[in-house]
Amino acid sequence: SRGYFPEERWSPESPLLAPRVLVALLCRNSEHSLPLFLGTVERLNYPKNRLALWVGTDHNIDNTSALLEDWLAQVQSNYHYVEWSHQENSSDYGGEEAGPKHWTSTRYEHVMKLRQAALDAARELWADYFLLVDCDNLLTNRDVLWELMQENRTAVAPMLESRGAYSNFWGGMTPEGYYKRTPAYMPIRRREHRGCFAVPVVHSTFLLDLRRAASHLLAFHPAHPDYTWGPDDVTAFAYSARMAGVQMFVCNRQTYGYLPVPLPAHSTLQDEAVFLINLKRRADRRERMLRTLYEQELTCKVISAVDGEALNTSDIEAMGIQMLPGYKDPYHGRSLTRGDLGCFLSHYNIWKEIVERGLEASLVLEDDLRFQVFFKQRLRSLLYEVSAHRLDWDLIYIGRKRMQVERPEMSVPYIYNLVEADYSYWTLGYMMSLQGARKLLRAEPLSKMLPVDEFLPIMYNKHPFKQRDLHAFSAEPLLVYPSHYTGQPGYTSDTETSAGWDNETVPTDRDRARSGKSLEQGELSTKAQNSDVLQAELGHWSAKDEL
Repeated sequence: SRGYFPEERWSPESPLLAPRVLVALLCRNSEHSLPLFLGTVERLNYPKNRLALWVGTDHNIDNTSALLEDWLAQVQSNYHYVEWSHQENSSDYGGEEAGPKHWTSTRYEHVMKLRQAALDAARELWADYFLLVDCDNLLTNRDVLWELMQENRTAVAPMLESRGAYSNFWGGMTPEGYYKRTPAYMPIRRREHRGCFAVPVVHSTFLLDLRRAASHLLAFHPAHPDYTWGPDDVTAFAYSARMAGVQMFVCNRQTYGYLPVPLPAHSTLQDEAVFLINLKRRADRRERMLRTLYEQELTCKVISAVDGEALNTSDIEAMGIQMLPGYKDPYHGRSLTRGDLGCFLSHYNIWKEIVERGLEASLVLEDDLRFQVFFKQRLRSLLYEVSAHRLDWDLIYIGRKRMQVERPEMSVPYIYNLVEADYSYWTLGYMMSLQGARKLLRAEPLSKMLPVDEFLPIMYNKHPFKQRDLHAFSAEPLLVYPSHYTGQPGYTSDTETSAGWDNETVPTDRDRARSGKSLEQGELSTKAQNSDVLQAELGHWSAKDEL
């Protein structure tokens, strides 16, 4: 432009510099996803000299630390600032973890502190924005930073896609800080409604505008003085936002990125973790089960069941077995049968093998069951949900007889097709974690023997016995059912119809067709339904068809 005099000539103002952003990357045991993840970070369409990187990692059992260190050495000159928070320490948190997917209180608190350290670093650098990204979240939209900034929100997350309903936001929250289902969640998740939506929780990947005055009240750790929901980085931060008057938002205008499904080793069963219990003299059942498992492309380890009929008093004494004083069958008033004893020992031997081999998750099947349609897909979906939501579990029934029917069981927040198990019978199918097997063995059950389907409810405190700490859940709907019910043609039970363990003359339940137990089982089967359970789309498929 020209003025009246030469000295008044001027040029248009230069453009504003891009806002300063600190990008916090939190990684643990991420070796498998780091090449993809770090590539998405490098490809962000944003001036690198306006980006600072804060990278934190510890407690790894893989090569995550070395990969991150090498990457930072190569790219640090491109960025305004790089901070490397790295600790060479043990691979778990104080020896409390039963495995990499086990979230203890110590682990939660550590992650809260780690995220807070990253947020503090952003504030100390006078960053305008803080972008938190977990290392298994892939931001494939290169313009994601610009697009989130244009939303002009204090806390906003790009909705991330996954193969299921899971994403990085909650549609609702209960007063106790648990996930709450809302009708709005799935339309947002499926992008049937598009825009930027107010939600109570965003997590894993989100952007904070640190220029906002209220942002200085946001914190992961320490939690707000009024926070009482327990150590959890997600809910602690959401509570601080609520108390600061900051509304969180999730945007789904574009496809911004993905939460990848974990590698198969983390979300599906390995062949060696499937156990099938079978009596050698029951070759017909063994052949039928192996054929059915083969059709589902599942292999298993056949465990030769302890044959209670072959045990005598000397065998029992040699194993150090003592019966629970005063135990009587709740239906018939008799003591254990030899079949009860053999059944318990068969499961007990599997629990020992799980601990000896360090198996993180195992499937235990008896040989008198039938599988629901799409069994394998349903089970894998359930295990993925449990893993993705970091559920602390020991036992998950996939087949059982629910004994308490006066009230519905509690659904598990945020997880599809899962309830907290109440008093239940039957052990025809269940998942067992490593920590769960350890808890069962620590109880020294051989010194106070009773039927295995009475022992398990005792251990998760759904039985009138001393407090226990087994975390037990159940698939809903169930994934396996008995091949025959009591009284049906072809029904036989090697447990119920065997002789008493200490007296062969005591009558047992051989006439099952007319027994009171049969009638009550039939009544329970019509009552034991949980209707208020979060159902995945797969759950709407046929629930009664067999393979």
